[in-house]
Amino acid sequence: MKRLTVVLAALALAPLAAAAAYPDRPIKLIVPWPAGGDTDNIFRPFAPLLQKHLGQTVVIANVAGASGTRGAKEAKDSPPDGYTIYGVHDYIHSTYYTGVADVQYTDFEPVCLVSSTPSVLTASPKTPWNDWQGLLADAKARPGQITVGATLGSTSHFFPALIEKAAGIKFKYVSYEGLAPRMNAILGGHIDLTDSNMTQKGKVEAGQLKFIAIGTEKRSPEMPSVPTLKELGVIVTYTVSRGILAPKGTPGDVLATLESACAATVKEPAFAESMKKQATDVQYLDRKAYAAWLKQNDELNKGLARDLGLLKR
Repeated sequence: MKRLTVVLAALALAPLAAAAAYPDRPIKLIVPWPAGGDTDNIFRPFAPLLQKHLGQTVVIANVAGASGTRGAKEAKDSPPDGYTIYGVHDYIHSTYYTGVADVQYTDFEPVCLVSSTPSVLTASPKTPWNDWQGLLADAKARPGQITVGATLGSTSHFFPALIEKAAGIKFKYVSYEGLAPRMNAILGGHIDLTDSNMTQKGKVEAGQLKFIAIGTEKRSPEMPSVPTLKELGVIVTYTVSRGILAPKGTPGDVLATLESACAATVKEPAFAESMKKQATDVQYLDRKAYAAWLKQNDELNKGLARDLGLLKR
């Protein structure tokens, strides 16, 4: 009888032991954009540090396509066991409300917010103007003729669309999947404008691109010669924020483990240094704060989509 009691006790504790073992195999971090783009460049240095604090391999899977929706769907449909996580940014709101995607942030569990990157209106060197005043005059003279490379329904679409609305002008949009192909297009002179950030500073200094204005409250110390949109009279501020989500139904103890590892990762000096190179601010929010932030940002993006005439839901 004593032996039977011991066996039954061991069996009762087995599920607890299994749960406590998380993670006991590699974790896949889905990045819904191509390798070499901004989101990939944020999570590449993040992954090995997260791996360090989880004690298991973290492998990045670039699942690009359909304005980030292909990766979002794969993440949504993955088992809610903590072995697939999802590197997301604000597009999860904008693509839903513009009708590009049927996946929304409420299909996931929040884990943490990690970063924020200011957007910069960026021009091809082949354009005839070097500043906002020249661009504005040309846009008014040729409405709908200045081309903007964007991932339709995503942040690179919302940023110039906000500028259009604030300045009373009209652009012509050309669709690209993520920053990398957009940068190739603008470097080749195939489009006039796109949304980028201060990581392109070297190309600007080499004369391969032109920064027109930045979407921050104050000028960036990285390139103080670049004016803010607000000081030019265009009342627009815009940043792209990135975080980690998990499939809906992921157990609370697994989320807590991920959250703890995330908190430790963003405190790493190596992460801060890599974000500085990406012209990005480390901006950490835990699960609870990130959930509230996501809700607020979702409402903001729905309002923006409505104001811009892009709301489809």
